[in-house]
Order: sequence, then C-alpha cells, then structure tokens
Amino acid sequence: MENSNMILASSDITIYSIIREAIGDNRTNQFSQVVLIPESISSFGDDDVSRAQLSMSLFLILYADLLERVPHALKYFERRQSEEKTILLDHGAVRTVLSGRNGELVPGEASLSRILIPLGYFHNHTYPLPKLKMTGRNYTHQDLPELIPQYFISEFHPEKVEDDTFQKAVLNIIDNSIDPLDDQTKEDLDYLSTNNSLPRNRCTNFLINISKAFARQHEIPNINDYETLLAQSAEMAWIATEGNSFNHATDRVNDIQTLSTQEKSLGFPIKDSIEISASKTIFQTAYKADIVSRAFRTQDNEIVQKEVPGSFFEFITRKRLEDGKLDLAFDAANATGIFAMTKEETSDD
Repeated sequence: MENSNMILASSDITIYSIIREAIGDNRTNQFSQVVLIPESISSFGDDDVSRAQLSMSLFLILYADLLERVPHALKYFERRQSEEKTILLDHGAVRTVLSGRNGELVPGEASLSRILIPLGYFHNHTYPLPKLKMTGRNYTHQDLPELIPQYFISEFHPEKVEDDTFQKAVLNIIDNSIDPLDDQTKEDLDYLSTNNSLPRNRCTNFLINISKAFARQHEIPNINDYETLLAQSAEMAWIATEGNSFNHATDRVNDIQTLSTQEKSLGFPIKDSIEISASKTIFQTAYKADIVSRAFRTQDNEIVQKEVPGSFFEFITRKRLEDGKLDLAFDAANATGIFAMTKEETSDD
C-alpha cells in the first residue's frame, strides 16, 4: 500500500486553518506532524473551500473528538508522534437507529447521509449484518476515493428484536432526540450541494455545526431501559449512551500482522485475532473499547454513574484489486467481529 499521494502538511494549510478554532492550536499542530493529508488539498489561503477540503476537515474534527474520549487511541497517536511516524486515516464508523419515532431527528443513516452527500460522498455498498440486527453502508468520497477517509454507517433495526419491553426501551431513549442542524447549516449544505464549495468565511462555523450531528442527540438514558437493551443488544445499549459519536476511527497500515504483534507486546488491548475478508484483500483488527463513566437516570429521576464500553481505535490493511484500484469495500463478517469490541465482555467470536 503506497502513500505517494499523501503528505504531512503545514499547520497553516486551509483545512487546518478552518478547524483550528474547533480542535485547538495544540491538536492542529500535532496533526500536521502525524496525520497524512491528500497532497492535492494541501493548499493555502483558499477563498473558496472545496468539498474535498471540507470533508477532510470534518473527519479531523471527529478524530480529534475521539482522541479526547478514547485513551488508548490517544496513546497510539502520541506514540506515533514521538516515533516520528504517520497515521493514514481510513474510515470512521457511526451507529444509528432506524425508527419511525426518533423525536426531531431524521431516522437512521439518513441523519448523516444528508451531510455526507453534499460533502461529495456517495453510498458505495450495503452490508446486511443479521447477527447484529443491523444494516451497514459505506460512504466513499467521489473526488478522492482512496485518500479521503470513508464512513461506515450502521442502522439498528429495533423491530427485529421481537420483544415489546425491548422495543419500548428503545423508544424511551430515542423518542426525545433533537435535530442538531440549524437552518443556517441546512442552507450551507444546500449551497455546498450546488457549488461543491463554500466561501472560506462560512467554513469554520459550518464544520463545527455539522460535527454536532456526530454525538448523542437524546437525553440521559434511564438505567432500567439501558439494562433491558443490554440483555438483547450490546449495540443498541452502546447507542443509548454514545449516540451517533464516532464508534471508532481507523489507521490504514501496511502490515497489520506486524502491527498486531507489536501492540500485543506493548500490552495494548488488541484483538487476539485478525479479521480477514472473504476476498482476502481486507484485514482488520482493533483495540477493545475503552471503558467510560456515563450518567444514567433512575426511576426516581436521580443521576447515577455507571462504567460502560465507549469507543475504540481500529487498524486496517487494504490490498489492491486486479484493476490496480485499492479495495475500498468492507466485509460483513469482518464488521461483525469488529462490532464485538464494544461488548461488555469482549470476545473475538
């Protein structure tokens, strides 16, 4: 896997200057030393910012958020920085719920595709995940498909759990969801759809606003509802506490076996096995989810804290196909194995 079209870029390039307010000076400067950027969008001082630049910028904001929430992802990032090595961001994963009662929020993956499509992404493939009662879809960027990180967006289908108590618990949690996009953001998305760019002076607020869609949109969950969900779906229970936050981000590496061996030797909580696609062109592994403390409401409306699985960091190796293109697909069996990283008792089966 070559990185010839990716570079480390100055912290003054357009994509960093428009996110500096969102992620801070320190993280911006760190990213310029570690994260590989497509060379073709590493320009300075653009008056009009392309959808490709905006897409890379959004992903960096979401990656910065994940580093704040996932200690092992941050330790890996800081180790790469100290060793003067790079990270090539491959994709981020987000979980959603497809329900007709979702408060003000657009149901399922459409709550995010309404952002991604104006940014230049297209729906590439659909992946049934029947074991998880979910459907996954990957969104790939039209302009720089191999270089700008993809999104893997999954939808949970509550009706596939034939249990009224479970379905009621789902509705108790998501039926108060808000829509994080205000009218100005929707206008900017329409402008972007038409023009494939935004004026620079609108970009920072736009990026901050759309990044809010990648968060929990519902209120603090009831702990009894959470336990009801957890008994039948670790994935829906995770959504109850984390919402539409990045479930994981991913470093695309050349040799995943060597990396896995190294991470184990360093004591990092990486999977025992590597997921291999049926095509033998996609190899994935990941750290187990970091445990986080989250607030819950009791029946008496008191707030209590409970430790639950949060997000994690993943690694992937992609091979080239016979036509020379990088295999940008995913694999349903691989995805099912990676989803297990956020179970309360994580296993590799």
